[in-house]
Amino acid sequence: MNTWNQIYNPLGNAALSTVAAAIPVVTLLVLIASGKVKAHIAAIIAVIVTNLITIFVFTMPANMSIRATLLGVITGFFPIGWIVLNVIFLYQVTVRCGKFELLKRAVGGVTEDRRLQLLLIAFSFGAFFEGASGFGTPVAITGAVLIGLGFSPLAASGLSLIANTAPVAYGALGTPIQGLASVTGLDPYILGAMVGRQLPLFSLIVPFWVVWAFAGWRGMKEVWPAILVTGVSFAVPQFVISNYINPWIVDIGASLISMGALILFLKVWQPRQLWLSPALRGRDESAATMAAAPPLDKTPLTQGEMWSALLPWIIVCILMLIWGNGAFKAWANANFVWNYPVPELDKLIFKVPPVAAKPTPEGAVFGFTYLSFTGTGMLIAAIISGLLMGFSPLKLIAEYGRTIRICAISLITISAMLAIGTLTRLSGVDATLGLAFAATGVLYPFFGTLLGWLGVALTGSDTASNVLFGNLQKITSEQLGLSPILMAAANSSGGVMGKMIDAQSIVVASTATNWYGHEGSILRYVFLHSIVLACLVGLFVTLQAYVYPFTILVLK
Repeated sequence: MNTWNQIYNPLGNAALSTVAAAIPVVTLLVLIASGKVKAHIAAIIAVIVTNLITIFVFTMPANMSIRATLLGVITGFFPIGWIVLNVIFLYQVTVRCGKFELLKRAVGGVTEDRRLQLLLIAFSFGAFFEGASGFGTPVAITGAVLIGLGFSPLAASGLSLIANTAPVAYGALGTPIQGLASVTGLDPYILGAMVGRQLPLFSLIVPFWVVWAFAGWRGMKEVWPAILVTGVSFAVPQFVISNYINPWIVDIGASLISMGALILFLKVWQPRQLWLSPALRGRDESAATMAAAPPLDKTPLTQGEMWSALLPWIIVCILMLIWGNGAFKAWANANFVWNYPVPELDKLIFKVPPVAAKPTPEGAVFGFTYLSFTGTGMLIAAIISGLLMGFSPLKLIAEYGRTIRICAISLITISAMLAIGTLTRLSGVDATLGLAFAATGVLYPFFGTLLGWLGVALTGSDTASNVLFGNLQKITSEQLGLSPILMAAANSSGGVMGKMIDAQSIVVASTATNWYGHEGSILRYVFLHSIVLACLVGLFVTLQAYVYPFTILVLK
């Protein structure tokens, strides 16, 4: 069979080749941000554009380009779309049987203040699901819960995306760190410790940032003690666990401590004035789409009602911990799997220097690990919850059919976006963009961090970004006399801020909040937040590289 080597400068001019490589993602983001093109149409157009660029500019054989696209389409549904579908199914079941109303009353019993609900649900609760399962689960769950609590669609979706940043590097029980270690050959414990010396500062900043984005400066100042408790109780365990225990349980431990600390603190402290508005302060175009919310029932829940409200989410937490466990995944993937190496594609494309140290074949295998998929665990949790809440099997099947109709267009969109990510990775288009960042010399600590941001924005995954650019970070940093551990970790830390603008996450958020068709509004809202936070991470890494090099010393 014919092999093909990736070409990173097809036009013979680095600047022109970089512009050509940027066309697919720019096309997608501009079409979505315009608000004039539906997300699924924008994604399909971008898929076509990406194929044209890879075939006619980067000289990828058309046969390979089309096969890579189809692989991405399938990968988009399994596992990402599968997670979204089953999270929404669980949410629909809890709404249908009235348990979600009880959950709203339970959260309202902790606090009626919208700012504090954001801290509890979007940041701390979302971080738990990021740590347990990752891959879109936290945004899907927190977006659905916030919309159910009465937040405006833009607030629920946009703020869920912003809050789901600092925990991402340790998501799915440390999967991004493991991916980074696999391509760099560096010790995952050392990489995890280094990320743990970068992100805790932002774990402290992000809760303030989320509340400020929602309620403005004055609204944030009124609840600063609660925000500080939330941030410190997450950031300190994040540092301690990552540096002195392991990188696998960082998010689980930090999120549980943060939730507990906030709930206990709110038993002795409440803001002087409650913030009850469900909309973003300032202009919130989604507020007009909201029906008038009925007043919240303030009758205290009985102990039975409290457990009934929490039961579905307790089941989800237990199953997500099982599904995220490495031993379970290894067993499930060994016994319940169908691997399909894509013919005329798998191991026939080679990454070459300077992206790889030596010519390295790219795998193109669709691993149908149907039991270990996070979405499968979520489906089982939804079925168990539904049966315990009194649903008959037939009623559950009918509800699942309704959920498929709700999510159908979103699933098409997610699959198309993963097709773009898979094709740009296999064609070397992503690597061309990465090399442009790598050519920044003394400014590389800053721009190398932004390379991680770009990788997540393109692929939708910190793990994928680490696999894509991790070795490039190592090679470039060694050539520039920088610590490869620092820059490999910076790829992951910078990447977390790209999570809020990747098109796949935006579609997940719009689906979870039942605001599909407004992805452009969500993207425009979160884009500046993403850029600014990514630049702040880049500045911090630059300080580590040149001003505070002692922070690079990693404890064994």
